[in-house]
Amino acid sequence: MERELEAAEPNAEALPASDAARLAQSLDAAENTLKPEFVRRVAEALEGGDRDAAYALVEPLHPADIADLFELLDEDDRPLLATAISDLMGGEVLAELNEHVRELLVEALPAETVADFAEQMDTDDAVALIEDLDREDQAAVLAEMEPEDRAAIESALSYPEESAGRLMSRELIAVPEHLTVGNLIDYLRENGDLTTEFWEVFIVDARHRPVGTCQLSWILRTPRGVALADVMKRDQTLIPVTMDQEEVALRFQKYALISAAVVDESGRLVGQITVDDVVHVIQEEAGEDVLLLSGAGEGDINEPIRESYVARVRWLIANLVTALLGATIISSFGGAIEKLVALAALSPMVASIGGNAGTQTMAVAVRALATNQLTRSNTRRIVWRELRVAMLNGATVATLIGVATAWVFSSPLLGGVIAAAVVINILTAGLAGVIVPVLFERVGQDPAVASSVFVTMITDSMGFFAFLGLAVASGLVG
Repeated sequence: MERELEAAEPNAEALPASDAARLAQSLDAAENTLKPEFVRRVAEALEGGDRDAAYALVEPLHPADIADLFELLDEDDRPLLATAISDLMGGEVLAELNEHVRELLVEALPAETVADFAEQMDTDDAVALIEDLDREDQAAVLAEMEPEDRAAIESALSYPEESAGRLMSRELIAVPEHLTVGNLIDYLRENGDLTTEFWEVFIVDARHRPVGTCQLSWILRTPRGVALADVMKRDQTLIPVTMDQEEVALRFQKYALISAAVVDESGRLVGQITVDDVVHVIQEEAGEDVLLLSGAGEGDINEPIRESYVARVRWLIANLVTALLGATIISSFGGAIEKLVALAALSPMVASIGGNAGTQTMAVAVRALATNQLTRSNTRRIVWRELRVAMLNGATVATLIGVATAWVFSSPLLGGVIAAAVVINILTAGLAGVIVPVLFERVGQDPAVASSVFVTMITDSMGFFAFLGLAVASGLVG
């Protein structure tokens, strides 16, 4: 067995000269792909007008690496690269491009060229390419496509954005259940128009409704005379065509799926979603939630400056408005602060500790909502859990800060006041960190979008109010 494996390994000395050179070029490209020196050489070739040199550098790259190269180049060099490697600019490259980079490149290409690219791509990738275009550009591109491809794209565009209908691919294998394994193998071999990338075959009834699946490994290991109805797996996870892509990703994760059938309202098989598509969704949604928590919008470094400005400044303004509430509370205790300067020094600490505690709880709650771990059925239990965590955190931090304050300022009363304020604020943070995201989710808003602004407002306001209020109520300041 070891000898067979050794024989299967590529040996440059045993290869013809042309193949050995190609292998060496590929290995060199893989080693130097997208390193700063490589990108600089490509940029210099483009700016110097040497298209042949640029083409020679880029040709060995994988389509995904070519897409990354476009993002690394300056905006002015991207059209030059597209022109220099026009015959390498296939659907695979466009499918891997960043959304904003792709949009700019596609706008510069004629509709006929974009249509040719779209016809080379799987349906889901072609939809992602065309859905970002303006309506006029969409119509122009669709008019250049073959009727069958155009109908598939138009059908997908009729579904809501970020739904299974947009995500699914229509390239699949579906056969009736009365066939035998031998019939299926012959069908797969004799029909050259079938998709070449699939993991399982869908078995459908007379109404084209999926009734089971057969994995390729089963088909290859089963005698030809066995009926598909006897070997197929009848239990399957069906994806409604209107299901949100986040829910699709959760089902793939929960049931460890490689692919899944997509059905319309009548239960008919209309497409399939594969795990490679879901990986992209998981990556996008995870990054999106993190950025939304910070109010940074899409957070894409290729996003136009104006769009980044609009996405970020509105939350900064909202944060400014909420900060005014904290300032108002502080100003109402101006007299107490004047009498005891320590209050001015310590009050930001109470607010900051509460803000951090609220952010921790909020992050946990938003993730739990996104993964369906936090639902209406267990909201009370989760709130009580986070309150207990907050109690433990509050007691620990309050003890430390209370003792330190009493020692530094030689005032046990001040230490007790700040300890009590920290406990109150951390408990408030634990409650707000869960309740605010849940309320946003209940009213149909993304809980990751503005939760941080409101949680920070609550913890800051409560921190200042509890500390300064307790200082006055305890007689610390007369």
